[in-house]
Formats: sequence, C-alpha cells, structure tokens
Amino acid sequence: MFGLTSCRLAACSTGAAIMPRMKLAHALIVKSIAETLLVAGLAVGFYVSAFPPTYHGWGEITPDGVAGWAVNSADTFERLEVQLFIDDKFVAGAIANQSRPDVVAAGWAGDEWHGFKFSSFSVPQGAHTARIYVLHRSSDGNRQTLQLLGNPLDFAPDADGRQIRPLRF
Repeated sequence: MFGLTSCRLAACSTGAAIMPRMKLAHALIVKSIAETLLVAGLAVGFYVSAFPPTYHGWGEITPDGVAGWAVNSADTFERLEVQLFIDDKFVAGAIANQSRPDVVAAGWAGDEWHGFKFSSFSVPQGAHTARIYVLHRSSDGNRQTLQLLGNPLDFAPDADGRQIRPLRF
C-alpha cells in the first residue's frame, strides 16, 4: 500500500510540474499567433494606404502616342496625376483631366474628365514598352508611390517616326 500511495503522490507531483510547463507553452503559442496577426494587420494596412486598390484605368497605343483614362473609385471626381514611362524611363507626366464620355457612360466616373494623352515624345526605331502609372501621395505628403494602370503597352514607331503602332506578341 505504501508503494501505491507514493506512486500516486509521485504521479501527482510529476503531473503538477508538467501542468505549468504546458500552460506556459500554450501561452507562448497564443502570444506568437497574436503577434503574427498584429504584424500582418499592420502590413496590410500600410500596403492599402501606399497602394490604394481604388485606382482604375487603362492606356492604349494610338497612332500619335499613348492615351487612356484614370479614375479613383473612392472619389470619382478626383483628377489623378499619371506618368508615362517608356522602357522603364520617365518620359512625361500629366493630369488625367481630358474628356472621356465613354468612362462616365460605363459607370467608372462621376464625370467625363478623366482622360489623358501623351503625344509629344520620340523613340528610336525598334520595339518599346510603355507603362502608365498613377502617382499616389500619402495623406501626410511624406510618401509617393506609383501604381501601374492597366497592362504594359508594347509598340514600335513607323519608318519615319511620326506614328507608332502597337505590337502584339
């Protein structure tokens, strides 16, 4: 009987020693999960503020340049600043404030003044890639980010360099 009692007591004392360790392990796991969720929330919050998902638009190659439209769906009357990059080099910037009745008719904007056009640039012969970006300034003005509008546009100038034509790959 004495051996059974001490075994029970030993089991109880060993179990009592394991319980605090298990509680500590569970507390550390919960803490790690909470920290991971906090960091993920901060990262998503920063990403959404730096690259708002509310910018929409499109660009296309025209015979005399690049044209398109840009809208902020959070403020459909805002005029966005767009920038043209050709072969990853800045070429020009403009405010998207030209008439595009098709954009308002499609329900993208509150008015028709969201178009842009870049036509005064020259490039050497050969294939080139144009990208249109919207310039986003943070609310405090300390950060600026560029958000790609639509898809990259591949084009080449004609032989005399006066017109450009889209390339299809």
